[in-house]
Amino acid sequence: MPTKRSIKVSQQLSNCGPTLSLGSTMRLIVFLTSVHASASIYAAESLRTQGFVIVPGGPVWYEMDGITGLVELDDAEGEIPLVTLHGGPGGTSCGFTRLYSLGRGRPVLRYDQLGTGRSGRPNDMSLWTVDRYVDELHILRRELGLKQIHLLGHSWGGALAASYVLEKGTEGIVSLTLSSPLLSSPAWMEDANYLRSQLPLAVQQVLDEHETSGTTDSDDYAAATDEFYRRYVRGGDRLEPLAPCVGAGGNDVIYKYMWGETEFNATGTLVNFDVTDRLGEIDIPVLLIGGEFDEARPERLAQFQAMLPNAQLETIDDAAHGTISRQPGAYRQRLEAFLSEAEGNRSGL
Repeated sequence: MPTKRSIKVSQQLSNCGPTLSLGSTMRLIVFLTSVHASASIYAAESLRTQGFVIVPGGPVWYEMDGITGLVELDDAEGEIPLVTLHGGPGGTSCGFTRLYSLGRGRPVLRYDQLGTGRSGRPNDMSLWTVDRYVDELHILRRELGLKQIHLLGHSWGGALAASYVLEKGTEGIVSLTLSSPLLSSPAWMEDANYLRSQLPLAVQQVLDEHETSGTTDSDDYAAATDEFYRRYVRGGDRLEPLAPCVGAGGNDVIYKYMWGETEFNATGTLVNFDVTDRLGEIDIPVLLIGGEFDEARPERLAQFQAMLPNAQLETIDDAAHGTISRQPGAYRQRLEAFLSEAEGNRSGL
């Protein structure tokens, strides 16, 4: 049974209709109880809050696991929260629930970027730009009072995290985790083409034939594409969806507009995205982490590490792009060790 604890809750409840002013916050506490986790890698208790923050284009849904901002516990130790940025573009944040109850009760914030998941879905293609996503994160951080954070971006979220740090600066950002990150679309395509060349010849032929004939909507092409995903994205067969993912689907329109039809064929607005020439400007501690068989190849992450002044590289064995879902224990262990080290180095300054 859930257990009650001594809590102080501050709420800012504005008019929740469509006339909400820009930047106002709907802090809707969906539940506020201590939840016992069963797996040994999780902490014993957890508090979660949910709500919306209004950004240009509509409401952005978030969930906080742990204590920060809206909720204060009498015995809280003030752990620096981890803010997570999901992949896509057009993906969802539900996979980050695998990071909940991180070591020492660290708060973990996940949110569905505008246009996907439980957030608003405006029909306005002009909203799908890197700059607007950067501003969205900045508004969320401001409205939730997140002065000090660890920032983690996975895949497209890595592109967003790096762009945020480069455009908004590192004030209050204790560390940056780039998880299987997209930092250069040209480099990503080069790696994708290499991995595609490692597929069975028959699979490559199906891909080539349908791309040449313009029949990429065929079942055969979909099956051949799925073989790439099985090897280098999922790292195996499809997993059963997590409960938080049910009813909170992604947005394929955004994915196709910003990236393209498949992981190995960028045709969208991100086709020339590249921040590698600015990585040297990021002087906070950085963790580059990916899977052994990741489409964000370990060799590429090693190149990125060499471009960063203060970076570590971790490769998760027996995992592809979905490192968090396939090897959550190893991922959590290495992530928490890095976050603790970054905090220790900061306190020693």
